[in-house]
Amino acid sequence: MQIGIIVGAVIAVIAVLCAALYTKSYKKSVDEKIGNADTKAREIIDNALKTAESKKKEGLLEIKEESIKAKNDLDKEIRERRSEVQRLERRIQQKEESVDKKADAIEKRENAVAAKEESLAKQQEEISKLNEQRIQELERISGLTSEQAKEQLFKSVEDEVRHEAAVMVKELETKAKEEADKKAKEYVVNAIQRCAADHVAEATISVVQLPSDDMKGRIIGREGRNIRTLETMTGVDLIIDDTPEAVILSAFDPIRREVARVALERLIVDGRIHPARIEEMVEKAQRDVETLIREEGEAATLEVGVHGIHPELVRLLGKMKFRTSYGQNALKHSIEVAHLSGLLAMEIGVDVRTAKRAGLLHDIGKAVDQEQEGSHIQLGVELCRKYKESAVVINAVEAHHGDVEPESLIACIVQTADTISAARPGARRDTIDTYTNRLNQLEEITNSFKGVDKSFAIQAGREVRIMVVPEQVSDSDMVMLARDISKKIEAEMEYPGQIKVNLIRESRVSDYAK
Repeated sequence: MQIGIIVGAVIAVIAVLCAALYTKSYKKSVDEKIGNADTKAREIIDNALKTAESKKKEGLLEIKEESIKAKNDLDKEIRERRSEVQRLERRIQQKEESVDKKADAIEKRENAVAAKEESLAKQQEEISKLNEQRIQELERISGLTSEQAKEQLFKSVEDEVRHEAAVMVKELETKAKEEADKKAKEYVVNAIQRCAADHVAEATISVVQLPSDDMKGRIIGREGRNIRTLETMTGVDLIIDDTPEAVILSAFDPIRREVARVALERLIVDGRIHPARIEEMVEKAQRDVETLIREEGEAATLEVGVHGIHPELVRLLGKMKFRTSYGQNALKHSIEVAHLSGLLAMEIGVDVRTAKRAGLLHDIGKAVDQEQEGSHIQLGVELCRKYKESAVVINAVEAHHGDVEPESLIACIVQTADTISAARPGARRDTIDTYTNRLNQLEEITNSFKGVDKSFAIQAGREVRIMVVPEQVSDSDMVMLARDISKKIEAEMEYPGQIKVNLIRESRVSDYAK
């Protein structure tokens, strides 16, 4: 700016001089004016120079101040940087000192650990020596080797563990029974109370009443041709003995026996008894019995409320009307199991229809077990598979006697219902020989265990009471012994319902006052 002012002033002076050259004619008139102008121009130039000089000084001062300020700022920043560097150096130095201290401490610790390990090794050697000396001294004092002492220790530990296991088993069984008995009893009792079925005990023979003893001769016929024809056509043995006014029909197949009974009764009513009439009546009786079988099967499905069963299975159900097990009618038993299964399923909350279906078909194999080889369970499973029953029903049939594990609640329900129906009082009857053999077998099984003194089968084989030798069987051993006996009875015997195993341990001490 100052230079510009100076340049302007110089230009102004030059302009004035130029103007003076071109106005020589007026020089005289304007000399004074020029002089004044020259004076003013000089003054202006002087002022401009002075102003420029002052401005220059001011600018130099400003520049100097700015440089000084920048220098001060730079010095301040340098000082701050130096301070930061010094601080970092101090921290690094402190860390190095700390690291050195830690290294020293670690070194000292390692030395101490090494010393301790060396000391422990020495102590271990001393302990080993002392242990060997102790074992030798104990063996010398007790007169037992370490192996013998170990065996005694294991035996004592085993006895203790067996005692604890027995106590635990007893506690768990008690707890499980307390929790399960209430619901189980409620379900079973409700089902039994709501199910009513009538059972008629049937014998393995049929008796046909005669109007008079004269009819026996007519049944036998000339040279026995009538009775031979009847026996040949039906496969049934006719027993005509001294029983007044009665003929006994004996046959292994109950359906053949029924056909013979119907045919003989019709012959007696008709009065015309000869081989041709016998053949006609037997054929008619076979058709009527077959019709009766189908009607009984359909009636059973309607009574239970199960539909959609294959017609052949319905026919086999009807055949079970003439099949008995321990005196219990097989069809009535199946109907009762179906009702019980439905009621139990309703209580538990599973499919009632499937439970009834499985209960009704659980013994279907008994309809053909006299004609085919295999157990009624195997035959029943084959029949259900053949006629496209569901997997749940097949498993229930297969598992109702415990041959396989039940895979559903329905299988467990059918197993329970079958046990209830078979085990209730009056449902079945056993022969005296079978009953006696079962009691003897039960006592033989219980007497085979070590520590058993005597055993008694009571309550028709529903309970066995066992007297144990108190010196050989402790209170804790009784729990495990009872379980072992129960398992062996389950494995070796067949029986309806359940058998209670009751162990009694009694110690008596006697003395005499003299």
